[in-house]
Amino acid sequence: MTLTGITVEPLGRQHDRTAFYCGADALDRYLKQQARQDADKRVAAPFVAVNPPNTHVLGYYTLSASVVTLTDLPDELTRKLPRYPQLPVTLLGRLAVDQSARGQRLGEHLLLDALHRSLTHADEIAAMAVVVDAKDENAAAFYRHYEFIPLQAQPRRLYVPMRVVAQLLG
Repeated sequence: MTLTGITVEPLGRQHDRTAFYCGADALDRYLKQQARQDADKRVAAPFVAVNPPNTHVLGYYTLSASVVTLTDLPDELTRKLPRYPQLPVTLLGRLAVDQSARGQRLGEHLLLDALHRSLTHADEIAAMAVVVDAKDENAAAFYRHYEFIPLQAQPRRLYVPMRVVAQLLG
């Protein structure tokens, strides 16, 4: 498999989620049992990677609106921001790749797609950063590679300011 034919699109009823297996039960279960409901209720926006015309989900991520408190952010960033108690961010809630697509850089492809969508919509619906909750140290290291920075009180909750996203995608 190469990433050439891969498309990332909103999760729809046509997508085959039944065989998805990433190795993390919570992420597998979410895609199979909860993602469509979250999309229908507009509490998360799941996006899936497929290789058309095949509808088998090779990977996915979710985006939603969220907030961080000013006190969660490092001082060097807060000095440049308004003193609102909470600031708008985009939450990258989940990101997972099917075992069949491991080693193909699909995780990176999905992350960059999520960052691109987040940046594009930040002009219309304000978000000063993208935030992610890494499930373990390997995931945290993956995000740190893309310039995500740990929040002060929670080292596995990381963020990347939108200005950095713009530079990454530039």
